[in-house]
Amino acid sequence: MTQQPTDERTRIREAIDRLLAGQATASNGSLTVVALAAEAGVHRMALMKRHADLKNEFYERVRNETRQVPEPEKRLRETVTKLKKTIANQKAEIEDLRQQVTRLALASAVLTHKIDNQEETAPISDNVIAFPHSKS
Repeated sequence: MTQQPTDERTRIREAIDRLLAGQATASNGSLTVVALAAEAGVHRMALMKRHADLKNEFYERVRNETRQVPEPEKRLRETVTKLKKTIANQKAEIEDLRQQVTRLALASAVLTHKIDNQEETAPISDNVIAFPHSKS
């Protein structure tokens, strides 16, 4: 490793310790990757890409030492809950639409049957000639 990444890793580890101790000096003190990057003085993407192991270590320590769920995990859990609710609503709506289609198909069949019966029993006027029609 070169000096710069080693120095970054040291700064990140020190920043993790400060954030977990509640002694932030360069960030808002939240237990997020953004705050960690600011606290360590490194670009957030450098933390995410080059030092993913330290990011994971940070979240693991947040979970174990503070008994808190990391912010990204909270947001994901909220999103999953919303999506599950959306899926349940859509399933209910689909079932309702299926039942409505069935009812409409039955109503259409009844009406078609009534119209066919009315045509067969309709009286023919003396001046009207009925043309035979084929039923298919």
